[in-house]
Amino acid sequence: MTDPTDPPSTSQPPVNAPAAVSPAAEALIDLEARFGAKNYHPLDVVIARAEGCWVWDVDGNRYLDCLAAYSAVNQGHAHPRLVAVMTDQARRVTLTSRAFRNDKLGPFYQEVAAATGFQRVLPMNTGAEAVETALKAARKWGYTVKGVPDGQAEIIAFSGNFAGRTISIISFSDDPQYRFGFGPFTPGFKVVPYGDADAVERAITPNTVAILVEPVQGEGGIIIPPAGFLQRLRGLCDANRVLLIADEIQSGLGRTGRWFACEHEGVRPDGMTLGKALSGGMYPVSAFVADDELMGVFTPGDHGSTFGGNPLGAAVATEALRVIREEGLVENAAAMGARFAQGLERIDAASVKEVRQIGLWIGIELWPQAGGARRYCEDLRARGVLCKETHDHVVRVAPPLVIDAGQVDVALEALDRTFGALG
Repeated sequence: MTDPTDPPSTSQPPVNAPAAVSPAAEALIDLEARFGAKNYHPLDVVIARAEGCWVWDVDGNRYLDCLAAYSAVNQGHAHPRLVAVMTDQARRVTLTSRAFRNDKLGPFYQEVAAATGFQRVLPMNTGAEAVETALKAARKWGYTVKGVPDGQAEIIAFSGNFAGRTISIISFSDDPQYRFGFGPFTPGFKVVPYGDADAVERAITPNTVAILVEPVQGEGGIIIPPAGFLQRLRGLCDANRVLLIADEIQSGLGRTGRWFACEHEGVRPDGMTLGKALSGGMYPVSAFVADDELMGVFTPGDHGSTFGGNPLGAAVATEALRVIREEGLVENAAAMGARFAQGLERIDAASVKEVRQIGLWIGIELWPQAGGARRYCEDLRARGVLCKETHDHVVRVAPPLVIDAGQVDVALEALDRTFGALG
């Protein structure tokens, strides 16, 4: 862990990327274009190798990764402890299905329970699956415990939310692109303005079973709610016998300088969804966690996954949590976030509308007339720093939590130069 006031480390600056895409990279990009579905619009950098906070393209150019695979590689790329566990486990057994028990699942449950403080863990694979699990748990709790009439359960979500792209999840999205062409949608959801606790109070009815909230909205542009918002939600849930479900898939596991973003307000939800960094980016692992009353609604056959809880994923995820704890990554996120905050103060560009930050999660929102955030990300790529735009006008900065002071300064210098050139 590094103090934000320490002098820069000796980390070498990245090698600036070439202005033009090389023939080797172009050939690989062409293969994607010819055979892949056109559901992503990535920057034209073709990564072939990664380690820690650095990635290398097919031509050997080095870049500082300031996206961390959307917070999936909080532990850094190819962390040696995770590589060792994964290769060792892959030689032993990778998959049994849940038809049988395996020797890695129990220790995984224990590690997740210790990290989260919840009594029960239900493993899945992707973040979207964890959210779907939470929705099913909340509805069945509403019918079997709270006594909501069958088929009438309501779940409150928030504008600007992002929890995945399944049919049920986009049913409570308010992003037109996520919804266009995919109806009819799953009923039973109400969407209210994010950060507006009064709107939540008005939306609650006797049939409300849960409030699903991101403590900080990541895909929405690093949107931080007003102080006291989560505490107010906790109070409303307690007063109305409603579950508070926190989506900590991106915000959890150290990203905000706390283990979980809810901790910034001292709020304990009734359940949480986890994913991404739960396995350090090595393997898809997610989970829904809750206490006995909520998780107890599931009985054998209600819900499951062929790969969920497999020994390979369980072994890697167990070690991934230990790396976060034992290597002080939560504390480093707070310290390096403070260093970023100091450096961001010197960025003075007319294109910047607002800078939002919590830990190592930064959203630089641009004015609409700035021409979109993508061109800023492309300029940063040319300077050897990889970021990605979100919602057109926000540059998202979210490096691995192993970043050190020197690497923070590399990122800040590139940001300063980019905004100086384009702003």
